[in-house]
Amino acid sequence: MISVLKAGLMTTIQDLGRYGYQKDGVITSGAMDQEAHKIANLLVGNPIQTATIEITLMGPVLEFHEDSLIAISGGDLTPVINGEPVSMWRPIYIKKGSELRFGKPKKGFRSYLSIAGGFKVPQVMDSSSTYLRANIGGVEGRPLQRGDTISSGTLPIPSKRFMKMLQPERKHLFNEASWFVGPEFTTLQNDQPIRVMPGREFDLFSKKSQEDLFQSEFQIDSKSDRMGYRLNGKPLHLLEQKNILSEAVTFGTIQVPPEGNPIILLADHQTTGGYPKIGQIASVDLPKVAQMRPGDPLAFEQISHKEAQRLLLEREKDLKQLQRGIETK
Repeated sequence: MISVLKAGLMTTIQDLGRYGYQKDGVITSGAMDQEAHKIANLLVGNPIQTATIEITLMGPVLEFHEDSLIAISGGDLTPVINGEPVSMWRPIYIKKGSELRFGKPKKGFRSYLSIAGGFKVPQVMDSSSTYLRANIGGVEGRPLQRGDTISSGTLPIPSKRFMKMLQPERKHLFNEASWFVGPEFTTLQNDQPIRVMPGREFDLFSKKSQEDLFQSEFQIDSKSDRMGYRLNGKPLHLLEQKNILSEAVTFGTIQVPPEGNPIILLADHQTTGGYPKIGQIASVDLPKVAQMRPGDPLAFEQISHKEAQRLLLEREKDLKQLQRGIETK
């Protein structure tokens, strides 16, 4: 069990999302950086869909009331245990009575904390993910706050093996594994363009707007959240104003409202959208987008649907290989 001593800026319980209910108007939600979420779980022996804590920019202070196996992935928010810096992207045995806190953000925007057995919170529509606007999932449908306590679930067999390997000496309050996830997963390449496929209404935009999407730079607006990133830059315009029927949208859809500033739909996106869709971010680059902060510059690079599929299959293959490597430790 853990206690929340300080809540942080935006700290919520998330898993891979609430699927199968969009037809009923219920959004998917889930972890913003699903790759970091999955890897955090793999590092402690959990199934990838197990609930983690998503930590945004300014982290919480957490006290552990029992010996636990944890991992921290995603953005580097300088985690420390009892005042000592702790490494990310590897399993960590943390002793009862220890305190985990986060300091100054170094790189990225969101960290993920996993615990062996997962965080035990009630499931709503087959998911533990917190959806703030509907007040469902997680802990009472809200961000974690001071005074909350969260239990962990039953330890999976791999977790027991890791804990036995990592049990620290009496004088130490935590112990890290000597092995860790490689840079192909942990390096945040925010200086690289975000790869985008032309959207359903791409051809309805002016030639200049099509060119500006891929040749100019945008900036993430401060009025951005888990629902969407609003972008500032050259306005994008249709050849002529049209009434677009509302239809399904997904994580990474780029919509353009009438004023011309595009919006990237994110994990808490609505189920349908009526703005023209100029692009769709390749799934392989969504984790990169999730680690970008308001104020960050952002550029797009055009790719084909076929290339986006190839990149995703390649990434999934790499993730499977990582999983096999962890399982053999």
